[in-house]
Amino acid sequence: MHVDMENLKEKTARGLMWGAVNNSTMQVLNLLIGILVLRHLTPEDTGLIGMLAIFSAIAGNLQSSGFSTALINEKAPTKEQYNSVFWFNILMGGVLYLILFFSAPLIAWFFHQPRLTDLSRFLFLAFFISSFGISTNAYMVKNMMNREITIVNLSALLISGTSAIIMVWCDMAYWTLAWQQVINAAVLVIGRFLYVKWKPTWHFSFDYIRQTFSFSMGILVTMIVNTANQNVLTVIFGRLFHDARVVGNFFQAYKWDSMAFQTVGGMVGQVAQPVLVSVREEHNREQQVFRKMMRFTAFLSFPALFGLALVSREFILCTIGEKWINIVPLLQILCISGAFMPLYTLYQNLVISHGRSDINMWLNICQVLFQMGVIFAFYREGMTMMVVAYSAFNILWLGAWQIFAKRIIGVSTMDFLKDVVPFMLCAAVVMGVCHLATLSITNNWLLLGVRLLLAGLLYYGVMRLMNVVILRECIQFVKSKKVKK
Repeated sequence: MHVDMENLKEKTARGLMWGAVNNSTMQVLNLLIGILVLRHLTPEDTGLIGMLAIFSAIAGNLQSSGFSTALINEKAPTKEQYNSVFWFNILMGGVLYLILFFSAPLIAWFFHQPRLTDLSRFLFLAFFISSFGISTNAYMVKNMMNREITIVNLSALLISGTSAIIMVWCDMAYWTLAWQQVINAAVLVIGRFLYVKWKPTWHFSFDYIRQTFSFSMGILVTMIVNTANQNVLTVIFGRLFHDARVVGNFFQAYKWDSMAFQTVGGMVGQVAQPVLVSVREEHNREQQVFRKMMRFTAFLSFPALFGLALVSREFILCTIGEKWINIVPLLQILCISGAFMPLYTLYQNLVISHGRSDINMWLNICQVLFQMGVIFAFYREGMTMMVVAYSAFNILWLGAWQIFAKRIIGVSTMDFLKDVVPFMLCAAVVMGVCHLATLSITNNWLLLGVRLLLAGLLYYGVMRLMNVVILRECIQFVKSKKVKK
């Protein structure tokens, strides 16, 4: 089936634009709301919520079970298929909530925190409420309703964030964070139903669930592995280093790094799968579309993450204070590998768009296992050396994804290097020049502002001088929107 490339190009550009607005605005608002709320809470308050994070996250993985991804992967999902996934998600969500509800005393006993019984039973309502919005979210992603997704996400964040600020001023302590999650889930569900034309009915069959079970289970296992990995590292590092400050420094550095690369990765991931599915049957065009997305990702990711590495010291001092100064070298190292993380998102969407959730699953499982091996091999050398090895491995592991990308659509390693390395080198040179040019500035706020402005202008200037197609198309798209207005 021939795809209207001009229409696809317009939809992709529009989706990327709204993805950028969505992810960047969400990260900024999350940061501001978090600061306002956390100033009135104690580490104990946030710790109680943190203890329950792994249960909520895995339960959320189980309730969707990868079937929303299967819907997005369909060329033209039917109403009956949406219905099937909708009711399956609610059934799974209800069963899991009941299991966790009755397991609450055991969770409280495990952590030696009696307060967790009531807290967990309320907090877990968030993922049950979310089960009503999984199919509608899949519908919006499938139809590239990125503007509407942005509006719904921002509305949920603002309403739940404002509620949290009010509640924390009323001294509701850790219940503030629980209410924030529940309100956010409810607003997301309501907002999606307001925008989506499809509405659930009783006309459904679980035949679709059985047909896509193998594919969806591959997605599910991958999500659970990643979720467990993100939460279990705290236990491992705490066991290895026996020093909460060292572990805290790593995770605070990882938090800032992940916020940066998830902004780019989320923006690309919001459109990658539906776009790649639409050109799946046209091999040459699929390769062209994938490589263009790869260039666009590199165009944004390397200056963003290398830029964060450049300003990390003054950024930390100006935002969270001198007590966190020890995270700076860790953050700088993580930013180097973080620049490559959005490329993982692109590769994952490629293999999933071809129905190969098994490849996605096994590559993620192997990556986690090797990461654990790297951590245990280098931890005796200290945290910094371990983070260097961890980061180097994550960069090199892209080679495993590249092997399968070549098998699926014929993108060679040389194609990858041509598309990615020029942006990496340009960003590295620009940040190096900015560092040397601003060494004489001693005021941290001034240094932060000057480095950000100078780096942005220099990178833009280099891209214009080199007549980079991606930049030119971005400028043309923005101009076209202004003319239409």
